[in-house]
Formats: sequence, C-alpha cells, structure tokens
Amino acid sequence: MSKSTTLRMRAGMESLHPLMEAVLNCARRQNFAPGRLGELELVLEEVLVNIIRYAYPAADGEIEIACELVGEEDLRISVMDTGVPFNPLEKSDPDLEASIEDRPIGGLGIYLVRQLANEVRYRREGEKNVLTLAMHRDPPAAREQNN
Repeated sequence: MSKSTTLRMRAGMESLHPLMEAVLNCARRQNFAPGRLGELELVLEEVLVNIIRYAYPAADGEIEIACELVGEEDLRISVMDTGVPFNPLEKSDPDLEASIEDRPIGGLGIYLVRQLANEVRYRREGEKNVLTLAMHRDPPAAREQNN
C-alpha cells in the first residue's frame, strides 16, 4: 500500500520546518529509526535551504514537496520549485583531502545529500526543477552490507 503527502508553501525560511515535518511524518509512518530520521532531516534541510536561498533571486516563489511511502521500507520524496534551473548532480564532489583554507565555499551539502540518500535524481520538467530522493529505512552503507 502506498500513501502520499503533498505540501506547497512559500519559499521562505518560515516554511522550512513545516515542509520538513511533513516528510518526517511520512518517514515515521514507515518506522524509520531515530538515527535515519536525523539523516533524512539533514538531507531535507540542505535541499530546502538551498531552494529558499537561491532559486528565486528576483521574486517570491514556492516549494512543493511530496512524499510517498513505497513498499515496506522506502520513502520517495520529490522537491519541486519553479526557480532558476539548477541540477545539483552536475556539481562535482568536493576534495575532502584539501585543507579547509583550500576548499571552495559550497558543495559539501550536496555531497552530504548524495551520501545519505539511497538515490538522488534531478530533472527539469517544463519550468520546474524536480529533485527526487529515495530514502530507505536503512542507510545506504547498511543496505549494501545486507545484500
């Protein structure tokens, strides 16, 4: 059985926690462990704050977030905006060996999203950025060890 939740709000910091809470409630219904909920919270915060800060430089806009329970362990999250086209997957991974002084600003958040989500996909659909995340109850590394 699959159950979905969709929420659309203004792309402002006041919307951050309500948007995150809607998705976290989906994960709780899927019996995500507290540690995995924390990882999901980090992923959501990174994605949503980036949209709030950068997607709409000249005007107000909206964020739409949808989560769907898939099977017994999976959560599919779609985050959509009509802001500036931006594919976060085109960003290369940061050089984690470089010293802090030598690293460019930015890029660690997207890297974190890629590490914590089981799957990350991006597409531009008409005027919309659509970022789709798959999160399993088990973290990516634990899942690989179980297979």
